[in-house]
Amino acid sequence: METTYVYIADLAVSQNEGLLVTIGLGSCVGVALYDAKRKIAGLVHILLNDSKQYLRDRSNQFNPAKFADTAIPELIKAMEERGASRGALVAHLAGGSQLFDYKFDGVGIGQKNIEAARAKLKELGIAILSEDTGGDYGRTMKINAGSGEVIISSLSREKKLTFINPRGVGSD
Repeated sequence: METTYVYIADLAVSQNEGLLVTIGLGSCVGVALYDAKRKIAGLVHILLNDSKQYLRDRSNQFNPAKFADTAIPELIKAMEERGASRGALVAHLAGGSQLFDYKFDGVGIGQKNIEAARAKLKELGIAILSEDTGGDYGRTMKINAGSGEVIISSLSREKKLTFINPRGVGSD
């Protein structure tokens, strides 16, 4: 099985037997999207919540995978290019921890990232099937394109979130 690592402000797509992995989800949020019918998985490691808030000067190089408002549509586009159907996608979220005492406008960066990812997925009509967010610890997130299994782990915790679609959520 081929393993692809997704780094900070990065995204990747895999099909059939590929494994996507992102490590170091602290305040960052990992969003895994999955099309079960076509066995296509996508994973993005989001650093910040809103591109408009942080990019006052667009003269620097813009990376759409860095921000929740641009990363999720970019991931969907990459998945559609591989044959995924937007109507079949479901989501899994991980990360958004409050590792430091720093807050912006009274809210931690992790919480802002979680809220932004949820809002963008809701806006795009993509159901969130599982979520392991918040807290004060880092996470690693993996998604298997062949099975849809999502594994979220940390040094002291491990959860296996397996894609199950009993009500046809995300089928097209």
